Amino acid sequence: MNNLEIFNSFCGQSSKMVTEKYSTSFYKASSLFHPEIRQHIYNIYGFVRLADEIVDTFHDYDKAKLMSEFEQNYESAKENGISLNPILHSFCLTQREKNIPQHLVDAFLHSMKMDLGEIKDLNDEKYNEYIYGSAEVVGLMCLKVFVNGNEKEYEKLKPYAQSLGAAFQKINFLRDINADFTDLNRTYFPGVDFKNFSKQDKITIEKDIANDFEHAKIGIKMLPISSKLAVFMAYKYYFNLLKKIRRTRPDLLLTKRIRVSNARKMYLFGEMILNKNLNLL
Repeated sequence: MNNLEIFNSFCGQSSKMVTEKYSTSFYKASSLFHPEIRQHIYNIYGFVRLADEIVDTFHDYDKAKLMSEFEQNYESAKENGISLNPILHSFCLTQREKNIPQHLVDAFLHSMKMDLGEIKDLNDEKYNEYIYGSAEVVGLMCLKVFVNGNEKEYEKLKPYAQSLGAAFQKINFLRDINADFTDLNRTYFPGVDFKNFSKQDKITIEKDIANDFEHAKIGIKMLPISSKLAVFMAYKYYFNLLKKIRRTRPDLLLTKRIRVSNARKMYLFGEMILNKNLNLL
């Protein structure tokens, strides 16, 4: 192994560590990916996680400046083919190898920058724009890895990947209402007043998410086996989260963050492994 290969490996391990530290559930599910694609998924996750942390977490710093520097460093990494930021370096390796279109990355960065402003009273167009850039394009980046250059498969599976990304993001919005609305003054759902969040508001949002899930499941069944199990595991985790949210009163969503218990996660993972061994998927 030469020095550049050692550096690439170090950067990949950094992205893997970000995945493990920030999302134990996703990291566990990622073990179901085929080894040949697993690192690429870590690389994508590391990139989007760092950007998300800038706009959501680093409140004691100039977030706009950090986001600008992050974007400039990404552009430099892409242009030069190397970066001393290991997360950006590993993401750019994946972007080049898997031909992830630039417009997907640009849409993601655009949505992240939207979070630097005031997210309130979004109309349907702005809401859909945010969902696309913050979530759907991440699903499409991963899909590029899953199909490994097969453009026909990519185009066929594209709408299902977008639906799954949208479902995940909308559930995150519901789960994080307290932090988003109370702490960050964000209201993502159009026409919803969280000062008077009603049962009907909640039901309407849940039906929309259920429709996204129903559509996404069609595409999951068509994925290559190298990615199908891991994606279905993530689907099952978020679908269980939706079921818990459905059983929670609207006023309680405003005061606590709904979670799937570790015991339930382990059960779902064990069930997935059993299905894999029995070839039920």
